[in-house]
Amino acid sequence: MIRSILMMLFAFVIAGCSTMKVSDFTNQTPTLLIEEYFVGETIAYGVFENRSGEVKSQFKVVINGTYEDNVLTLDEDFFYKDGSVDKRIWKIRKLPDGTYEGSADGVVGIARGEASGNAFNWVYVFDLPVDDTSYKLKFDDWMFLQEDGVLLNRAHVTKWGFNVGSVTLSFYKP
Repeated sequence: MIRSILMMLFAFVIAGCSTMKVSDFTNQTPTLLIEEYFVGETIAYGVFENRSGEVKSQFKVVINGTYEDNVLTLDEDFFYKDGSVDKRIWKIRKLPDGTYEGSADGVVGIARGEASGNAFNWVYVFDLPVDDTSYKLKFDDWMFLQEDGVLLNRAHVTKWGFNVGSVTLSFYKP
């Protein structure tokens, strides 16, 4: 019995591991360079779904981006359907090897990113406040630039390797 439970747990954890690599998208177009895409105003609409697929939150994000001295600054204003608002300011630096690292309030440590073709993968831990406590959640964001400047983003959210939910966003340039 215990062996069966451990095997199921192991299979669950392995199934949650992605084999997708950003290099899989090298030849995909249009090419996504976040330091170009996010300069100026960008609008996004998104949802958060729990691990059962139930939509728990809907929101709009207004982003104003600047790129100076190899640093992309994203000033993000979140407007939730329940009337609450939030603000986040990202500082993202492009490194000499072409990868990215960034920080924002609530991000634990350094966020790390990599781009290739039309894809960008962004991984970080976020300390999410909920009521009187907070949860350190890992975000594994995948962004894909489409025709007409539409950028699709799917973030898998985990804690201790277990699926918590996902965030889906659609960005566009007004």
